[in-house]
Amino acid sequence: MLRLCVVLIYLLYAVKTDPEETCPAFTALSLGNALVGTHLNVKLLLYTRQNPTCAEELSSPASKYLDVTKKTTFIIHGYRFTGSAPVWIPDLVLLLLSAEDMNVIVVDWNRGATTLIYSHASRNCKRVAEILKKLIDEMLIDGASLNSMHMIGVSLGAHISGFVGQLFDGALGRITGLDPAGPLYRGKPPSERLDPTDAQFVDVVHSDTDGLGYREALGHIDFYPNGGTDQPGCPLTIFSGLQYFKCDHQRSVFLFMSSLKQSCNITAYPCDSYRNYRNGKCASCETFWPMPCPILGYYAHEWKSYLTQQNHPVTSMFFDTAEKEPFCIYHYFVDIITWNKDTRRGTFSIVLADETGKEAKSKVNPICH
Repeated sequence: MLRLCVVLIYLLYAVKTDPEETCPAFTALSLGNALVGTHLNVKLLLYTRQNPTCAEELSSPASKYLDVTKKTTFIIHGYRFTGSAPVWIPDLVLLLLSAEDMNVIVVDWNRGATTLIYSHASRNCKRVAEILKKLIDEMLIDGASLNSMHMIGVSLGAHISGFVGQLFDGALGRITGLDPAGPLYRGKPPSERLDPTDAQFVDVVHSDTDGLGYREALGHIDFYPNGGTDQPGCPLTIFSGLQYFKCDHQRSVFLFMSSLKQSCNITAYPCDSYRNYRNGKCASCETFWPMPCPILGYYAHEWKSYLTQQNHPVTSMFFDTAEKEPFCIYHYFVDIITWNKDTRRGTFSIVLADETGKEAKSKVNPICH
């Protein structure tokens, strides 16, 4: 009896400490790793509705959870100055799984992205793309379809997505670029960056065009929140530390995540500049008729058939947001005609009130003609 008890205790202990039962985690590094630099090593972490919080590390499509008949979304992060894991990845995984029954593969290339020398991380991008191509090729052999592949790339990850798309001659279903990296990519030819030919549908969000992001249009549709530069709620001075550098850049990610929650839709308007948009010259959605103006984020693909027409030009979209979730701001176009021709200067205020009595006030300084 004593021997049996010892065996049972050993078995229970073995089950609890079995390393195969632990969840593979995103590679967490430190500033120390960035100081010495890291060599590229890519981990592929699979999440599905069967394992939404405990990843399965993929080395091939031979997987317990991977179902190649379903849509597969890749999440690809960018440069990691401090080596820390991106805080937004777990939430984005769960939001994607709540939106659709799919495979979500987090591409962890933190070893290779963590370095103080940005150009070293940039040089690894095409190597990451080649590793992803190898996995996708194996998935295709098992019955997967390129049509059902969606890559969500952040910063350098957006260009990695583009390189993967090039390797498949633009046959990937969709690439979403979230504030694609600008440094070392500005002015580069399409073969050296993300561009509209890299997938059947390419949508891009630009949130830091005067800093870490890319200014020019890169997709079939390019969204410029708040003009693509200073985002509401982000620090305006360097005295705020690291947040000053990353807040605008990361806003693209949080705007995309907010679209998955569907608490409200952010409508964007086609325009040739943010100034013209702010001056009320781009309030029409007629160009998209019979559909309304496109909405930002995950569901932008609903406009794919219109935006990917061969004779359709690249579309730049502008809109304003609030400083925190759900980020939506509702736009009202007010057209006022004054009868007093002698009044040349002045101001007036517009107050909007909802059913609860909550008010929003706007002071207008009109230019009289």
